[in-house]
Amino acid sequence: MLLYGAGLRLRECLRLRVKDVDFRRHEIMVRQGKGDKDRVTMLPACVTEPLGAHLEKVRSLHGPDLSAGFGRVQLPDALARKYPNAPREWGWQWAFPASKICRDPRLGEPQRYHIHESVLQKAIHAAARSAAITRPVGPHTLRHCFATDLLAAGYDIRTVQELLGHKDVSTTMIYTHVLNRGGRGVVSPADQL
Repeated sequence: MLLYGAGLRLRECLRLRVKDVDFRRHEIMVRQGKGDKDRVTMLPACVTEPLGAHLEKVRSLHGPDLSAGFGRVQLPDALARKYPNAPREWGWQWAFPASKICRDPRLGEPQRYHIHESVLQKAIHAAARSAAITRPVGPHTLRHCFATDLLAAGYDIRTVQELLGHKDVSTTMIYTHVLNRGGRGVVSPADQL
């Protein structure tokens, strides 16, 4: 629901950190998205309660990890040097952590990384099968549906472009093709009877 409701790419979702989710403002800060750009998108109201409960479970993992000498996450760029305690702080933890602690070859220290892409991909494929959807469905399909549904609801293309993080509006315009309804989008008066 978060992928669809916020228009996130798979990796953007997996790389969310606790501090990037603003429940008060109903916003998600996407950091280092495609093209290494940051953007703000919406936090759907329908996911605030389940996501909050999920983060409480994640927090219950973080405490024991810290006690065991783990609880450290990789930080972007040189932030770990600038803020040496930040990798252990709650706000920097992954919103969707892996179930096991592993050794990061770049850091050398055991840590809990975010879940692997394949976990979410398999879950979406299984959901599509159980819903008897015969067309190919993957995580990115939900992003396409997000954009298409916003345009169909009448939101302007520049707003959708900003939410998706597209550099050029022509990239966002690909979603307008599904809005082309037969008969130039005009509803027949016969259908109004």
